Formats: sequence, structure tokens, C-alpha cells
Amino acid sequence: MRIQNYEKQIYAGVLGKILGVYLGRPVEGWSYEKIQDTFGQVTYYVHDRVGVPLVVADDDISGTFAFFRAIADNGFRSDTTAEEFGKAWLNYIIENKTILWWGGLGRSTEHTAYLNLKNGIPAPQSGSIAVNGKILAEQIGAQIFIDAIAMACPGDPETAVKLVRNAASVSHDGIAVEAACHLAALEAMAFEEKRIDVLLDRAAQYVKSQELLDIVADVRKICKKETDWRKVRAYLDPKYGYGVYPGCCHMVPNHAMVIAAFILGGDDFQKSISIASSAAWDTDCNAGNVGALNGIRLGIEGINAGADFRGPAADLMYVVTADGGSVVTDAVLETKKIVEAAAKMRGETISLPKARYTFTYPGSVQGFLPCEYDHGAAADVRIYNQNERSEENGLCIECRHVAQGVTANVSTQTFIDFSRLAVNFSTVASPTLYSSQTVYTTACKDTDTNVCCAGEGTEEGAREVTLRPYILYYDINDRIQVIYGEEWELSETPETFSWEVPDTGGMSIFKLGYQVQSTHRFDGTVILKEIDWTGAPKEFAQRGMLMNSIWNTNPLWLAGFASSAAHFAADFKQTYCVSYIEENGVVTIGSREWDDYSVESIIYYSLHKEGGLVLRSIGHRRLYAAVLCDFKKAQILMLRDGERKVLAETDYLYEEETGYCMKFTAKGSRLSLEINGQCVLEAQDETYTCGGAGFLVSNGTITCDSLIVGGRFV
Repeated sequence: MRIQNYEKQIYAGVLGKILGVYLGRPVEGWSYEKIQDTFGQVTYYVHDRVGVPLVVADDDISGTFAFFRAIADNGFRSDTTAEEFGKAWLNYIIENKTILWWGGLGRSTEHTAYLNLKNGIPAPQSGSIAVNGKILAEQIGAQIFIDAIAMACPGDPETAVKLVRNAASVSHDGIAVEAACHLAALEAMAFEEKRIDVLLDRAAQYVKSQELLDIVADVRKICKKETDWRKVRAYLDPKYGYGVYPGCCHMVPNHAMVIAAFILGGDDFQKSISIASSAAWDTDCNAGNVGALNGIRLGIEGINAGADFRGPAADLMYVVTADGGSVVTDAVLETKKIVEAAAKMRGETISLPKARYTFTYPGSVQGFLPCEYDHGAAADVRIYNQNERSEENGLCIECRHVAQGVTANVSTQTFIDFSRLAVNFSTVASPTLYSSQTVYTTACKDTDTNVCCAGEGTEEGAREVTLRPYILYYDINDRIQVIYGEEWELSETPETFSWEVPDTGGMSIFKLGYQVQSTHRFDGTVILKEIDWTGAPKEFAQRGMLMNSIWNTNPLWLAGFASSAAHFAADFKQTYCVSYIEENGVVTIGSREWDDYSVESIIYYSLHKEGGLVLRSIGHRRLYAAVLCDFKKAQILMLRDGERKVLAETDYLYEEETGYCMKFTAKGSRLSLEINGQCVLEAQDETYTCGGAGFLVSNGTITCDSLIVGGRFV
């Protein structure tokens, strides 16, 4: 079948992954006894009972959807190599901050593999037993990052296993890699085969480890004898538990529990992730893997058959990487990336909706929820997708008792909501929406629901329902502010409205929302059909010294930057200080939608090897940079996975602690650098067409007065 026939199952697999992680994450690290004493069984979300957010930055989610990007980054080849997956690690990971558990060399398998990669040991040697030893190489991480790769190979276990073997060997070896391949085969085949025993029988041929085959066979045997998962766990623990397999989080007990939860859950999605979350060991990893596998196998209908796991999560997820503008994302956006990769690996053409919010898949809401900000008197709101009752897609905002002074308000995240942020994993991100960008919204009143509207039947009554956009942002004092747009009169025919996002003074926008209003009572539904914005901002700027206190060098207005420079802070003389002891300390803001634009700053040089501006950054090892170096040269550089190409160079003498106004511009394939209003370098290159902007420094420090991004005149 063509890839488009698998789209809904891929979406269900993505949903299953994140819902399983969200269920298991609050009890990660708990003992089995503590889980039993506290909850008995984790059947539904318990985050609120342990004081943590539901949607969190988690290594299982970030690693799964970040490392998958290696396939796209390397031309959508179905033979993407281990070395290429390893280069993706270096590009998307910010050391000591993102994706991984930074538990130390020799303790954390992934941290150890990252250090190997950084120090020039390529994959697969970076994760090998020969380099790291058997115990470290066989911990759990190999199988927790592979689901997106398997989803990109529906019905094709051979390709799934080949790619997953390469991806998993970046950090792992031995039985851990075999377990990852076992899961990959199960997930790829689950698109077409629904019988659990048949899937397990067929998956065995893709496993090279007899030890793993014996363990899986033993799990299957006990699960046929016992239907009570607690008795099954009691059988598994003394044979395969952490007391038997050394290390901090070995693969074997966790893979055994994944298979047990898969079997014992049967065709009940909720039961399967509940077992995986309740049995201890690595609960979020195990529930995430089981959720992905059963999401694919049982589909959206299977996920919907039990408790409402989807409503509170609302598709929202964080994929935390150096590509800050892609961190705040959702299940629909990530599904589209997987579908595109799946089609291109097969040589198929596929047409996917291009807008950011298209609400494409059954029940999808792409992060939209009733807005918790105080807009005054609020009407009752229910959110659902139009495709739940028709063939059309759209976000339905069902309102009750909207009237004069009483509004219905919904919003979605465009950046981190710091009031709902977990501290377990560092959450580095950039906003997706910026001042001066134009938001295009296609909306209408619904014609298929009962509408109570005073004055209905008159010309005035038919036009009285309005919609207006708004943004929520953090001001200079870290307080939440709101700006509303103009009102749009809605008709029963979809119309596209535009709104240029107002200036926030460079402060980060963390929510985009819509407010339904009516001069008379309105009980009915408004539908958002599509929402989008493209290109770089006309002008986004942070200007001058913005620090309010020398004791707060990391205010929220600085949090919109993703920094792999070890020291990036608000400065008490200029706007920013960027310092890095090694080469290529990069700080960026913006997203992949930014294409033709300029980035400008006044830069002061202290001790350094080189420093300057960055644009079109996709991660922190794929970008263009314009730098001054060694007090005597100016260069335009192209960086690509360790490759460093000088595109243009000229002699340029400059002095320490003297401000140089640098402006770096990209338009199509043309790159240019102006210093103090004079063009000093030009170059042509077609490697990158889009990406974020910021700074680069090597072996020293630069201070930077302002950052101005402009797409208006480029």
C-alpha cells in the first residue's frame, strides 16, 4: 500500500508514544512497592497527585523524534548509516542540557556515547562493547529512541530493523541493540498484522541474540500461564530484574516488561500502558514503547476505546534540541515529518497540508485547550475536531452562553509555559511565533450544529459572532501580558483573515489564542480550519541593556535562545555575553520557517579565536556564520556536521572591546556581510535555505549589543 494509507496509524503510533510516556513519567524511578502502596495500579494520569506537569520534556520523546531527523538530514535514504545518526546526535544535542540523562562518563550510557562522538570516535564504535564495556552498552536506551524510525517503515520490517540497528548502535551494543531491533520489527509489522502471537513469532527472525529470544520465549510462556500482571512480574523479577542484570537501568528487565504488557494488555490500549506504568523499572520508557506499538496496531479507535488520555494532552509535546524553534510541537506536526520520510524513502510522492495547524488527523487539536488566562467572564467551551462528525478537518470551538462581556477563549502554546514546566529535564526552546509575523487564520461559524443566537434570522443576527486573535507573552519583568487583535466577523463560509503580530519589545510569545465574542447570546460552534505563518519576522529585535538586576543573568526574555555556548547570559553593559572555552559555541533563536532575512548586532570582542553572527541554523552544527577572527580577518563560513568550509574571506583589522556593527544577510543562495555599513564579503551557497539566527564564538568571549532580525527588505 501507499504511505498515505498508513497516515492515521502513524499518527496513532505517535499519540501512543507520548501518552504512554505521560502516564509512566510521574512514577519513573519509584520502586515497585512504592507504586503499589501509593496507587495500586496506575490506570490514568497521576501527575497532579505527585505535583508535576502532564506534558514534560522527556528523553524518550525528545530522543525519539530528534534522532529520527537524521533520515531527512541525509537525503531520506533508507540506508542512513550509524555514523550519520551519530552526527545528528552532535547537531541536535546541547551538552549537559538536552535529550540525554547527563549522568556522567561510565554511568550514563548515552552521556558516555556522546562524549565518544565529541572526542572523535564515530558511531557505531561510540556505543560499542569494545569501547564502553558490556554492562554500559546493554542498558535500556537503545530501544527508547527508535519508534519514529519504525513508524517510517510501515509493513517493511527489514528496512525498519536495518535503520534501527544503525541508530541504536550510536550508543548501545549487544542484546540492547537486538531488543531495539525486536521492537522495530514488531512496530513495522503491526501496521498490517494485528495478532500478538503472530507478530511475536515473526519478529524472532530479526533478532540475532539467542539470549534475547530465550527471554522473550520465557515471557510468552509465563503470560500464557498467568493473566494477572502482578504474578507475571513476580516471576520475572528474580530471573531478569535489576538485581540480576547490572547497571543502573538494564535493557533486559525493561524489554521483558514491555513484551509482558503487550501480551497481557491484549487489545486494550489503556490496560497495556497501565501495566507498563505500574510494574516499576523504567516506567515512562516501557509505557512509551508499548503505547507506540499498540497505537500502531490498534489505531486511533483503540486509543479512544478506554479513558480519555488524549484530551488533557491535546497532542502537545516537546522535542528538546538545539533546533529551538522546533521544540514546541505536536503529534500532527511530528506525524507529517514521519509520513514525508516514509514516502521519500520509498520513492513515493505525497501531498501533505503545508500550514502549521491543519487539524488533519481524527480528533487532533494540536495543543489547543480552553485558555487559562483571565480574559474576564468566560463562557463554557468544548474543543473537538470537525472530522469526528464529518469528512472535514477543523478545530471546533463549541460555546455556551457567549454574550456581551462573556467570551470563549482557546489557545495553544508557541513557546514554553513556564508556569507548567518540569525541572527533571532541561527545557531549552525558542518561540515559534514572533512579532511582525503575519498569522493567517481560516475560520467560520458552523452550519451543522444547533445555534441559539439572539436576533438570528435577521441580517444583524447572522453577522454578530466575531473572532479575534490574541497573544500571551512574558514582559521585561517576567509577567504575563496579553495583546488582542482586531475582531473578525464570521460567516458560515470559511474566510481567511490576516493579523500582523504586534511588537512585544522582543519578548517571547508563549501562546496564540482566539476569542469568540457576540453582542447577543451565542450557543454554537466556531471552526478554525487552518492557521499558518511563514518566513522570517519583518523585524524582531531585542535592543540595548535589558538586565533589570545584576543578580538575575537569566531572565525569561533570554529563555527564547537555545545555547550550546557554556556561558550565555544577560550582560550588565551590553545586551548579551556569549562565552565558550571550546570551538563553535552557538546561540540561536528562531525556527525553520525563517528563510530570507538579515541578522544584525553590535559586537565587542574580548579574548577569542573567532566570533560573529549565525543564520539559517538547523541545529548547532549545520549553519552559516559570519565571523571576525584573530583580530585580522573576516570570514563567511558553512558548518555541516564537523565540516567547516570558508565560503569567503578577506583581511579585516579590528580592535578589542570596540563595537562593530555586523549585519549578515541571506537571500536565496546569496550571503553577504556588512560591517559598519560597508559590505566586506559576499558568497554563494545552496546548502541551507532556512533556519534560526544568533551568535557564534570560539575559544573566548563576545558581548553583543542588541539582536535585530529583519525579513522586511531582504
